[in-house]
Amino acid sequence: MSGKTAVVLGGGVGGVVTASTLRRMLPKEDRIILIERSGRHVFWPSLLWLMTGTRKVQDVQRDLADLRQKGIDVLKGEVTRLDPATRTVYIGDEVLQGDALVVALGAELAPERIPGLAEAGHNFYTVEGATRLYEALQTLHEGRVVVLIAGVPFKCPAAPYEGAMLIDHLLRKRGVRGRVEVAVWAAEPAPMGVAGPAVSQGVKDLVAERGIAYHPSRHVSRVDVAHRRLQFEGGDEASYDVLAVVPPHVPPAVVQEAGLTAPGGWVAIDRESCETRFENVFAIGDVTGVMLAMGKPLPKAGVFAHAQAEAVARTIAARWTGRDDEGRFSGNGECFIEMGSGVAGFARGNFYAEPVPEVKMFRPGRHWHVAKVAFEKNWWRTWF
Repeated sequence: MSGKTAVVLGGGVGGVVTASTLRRMLPKEDRIILIERSGRHVFWPSLLWLMTGTRKVQDVQRDLADLRQKGIDVLKGEVTRLDPATRTVYIGDEVLQGDALVVALGAELAPERIPGLAEAGHNFYTVEGATRLYEALQTLHEGRVVVLIAGVPFKCPAAPYEGAMLIDHLLRKRGVRGRVEVAVWAAEPAPMGVAGPAVSQGVKDLVAERGIAYHPSRHVSRVDVAHRRLQFEGGDEASYDVLAVVPPHVPPAVVQEAGLTAPGGWVAIDRESCETRFENVFAIGDVTGVMLAMGKPLPKAGVFAHAQAEAVARTIAARWTGRDDEGRFSGNGECFIEMGSGVAGFARGNFYAEPVPEVKMFRPGRHWHVAKVAFEKNWWRTWF
């Protein structure tokens, strides 16, 4: 008797966890297909260390083909079209149909939406951009580094602030911090705002303690590449010598064309089952939009993609095997906040709590940095 087929789109955190968990839970006659256009998995949290020189490129990524030895069919290719009603996926000329479809395509990075941004900035949300940023920081002896949040929402709410603090630490190690300003210009009104005022103020205090200027609610409209100047809506301007960029994030065109996106642009899902309006079509991670009771969306973060992936895998396995134990995503999440000098903070809480998320930020210390290093090692050991 032939088995069923689960098609997983995207090789990030959500896709890898979904495919691997399904493979462990389902009999071998069921087929698990993982599709990723780059053919590689990047452990995104490590890009912060790549941009400051404590990791090499080979440390932060793996070939997804390695998952084939676990019984997962890995296909490298671009998803050009999908039909959620029939769970059909088109990769160039190849057509695949699944009994279950999991969309984990993430958010597309779109620096081209801001004139001059792609040419001027180092996009540290990519391996290539983080590498170039490190090289630029190594040759900087005076001037100004600007960490720019060019739009909201963006994945990993803490990352730009971690980046600024890690850049501060790198410049201090090089002995040039006294001659180099570091500033954050952000399209958002406060850091990690969904986590609540206490966490937000805590992050602002950490940034201020390091002499990093913070300019919230500034929406960049153009980058003057020739003169190294940022132009903001309302008339503000800022100069830079090195520009570290969090680019605008947009939903992939293929999910919009498939009719999966809500009016706000992201894929609408049931917040617990992660199922879309199409039966046995699920979406997880950064591609989704989940509105919280407080009126703000669930942040885009790998910790949520991971938990959603496990819930979806459990649901698919339960439906296929007849068990009555479908998965549910609880809204719980946590994150490390790297600060440099071997110190980190940590925040944890429930984002589905009402009327507002209940999130606690713990006192920073070396033990949290050690925990993040251990987390990175455990990720590779567990999933590759």
